[in-house]
Amino acid sequence: MSFVVAIDGPAGSGKGTVTKLVSEKLGLVNIDTGAMYRCVALKALKNEVKETELQKLDTLLGNISIDMKRENGKLVVFLDGEDVSEEIRTPKVDSCVAKYAAVASVRNKITPLQRKMGETGNVIMEGRDIGTVVFPNANVKIYLDASVEERANRRYKQDIEKGINISYEEVLEEIKKRHKLETEREIAPLVQAEDAIYLDSSNLTIEQVVAKIEEIIKEKGFEG
Repeated sequence: MSFVVAIDGPAGSGKGTVTKLVSEKLGLVNIDTGAMYRCVALKALKNEVKETELQKLDTLLGNISIDMKRENGKLVVFLDGEDVSEEIRTPKVDSCVAKYAAVASVRNKITPLQRKMGETGNVIMEGRDIGTVVFPNANVKIYLDASVEERANRRYKQDIEKGINISYEEVLEEIKKRHKLETEREIAPLVQAEDAIYLDSSNLTIEQVVAKIEEIIKEKGFEG
């Protein structure tokens, strides 16, 4: 039997960083589900297919290939055989990924892929609907949150480190827009699962959040 940890929460709450660190400490396989939706958005952008062009989108996703590998401690994401690890993290993809993720046919394509990846062993998976839709029977469910200002500040710092020329105000507006889209969409909206543990990371360091999540996972019976 595999042990599944589901971490959900909004953009900028620290899910990606925390999930990576917890996976390394406890030997869990880290599956970045957000990267999968980013791949869809990137492919659609490159082929100039809008989220409203459902038939074209279906055709585009018919032969999509998404693979993830960990190389030198870093997650490398391949879209149709090409390394797109950096490309899927650009503001251009940031600004539209939520729109594509809200499309039923996109989620119907990606959700089974996520479940299949989750059957490979003891996994930790982060996203928006992992504990509610993808793995409703996960052993551990955590809803990781932070204030919108703190989330924008974190994303802004990440963008500056990557050399992306953007203002804090622009990032804050984008975070607010994305949150509205993700929480109000009809299909698999971002909500806290009833049995999820709520964790606000606004005033916590990454190390403190990681320690807290480790503690929760061990309390739920995971022995590594």
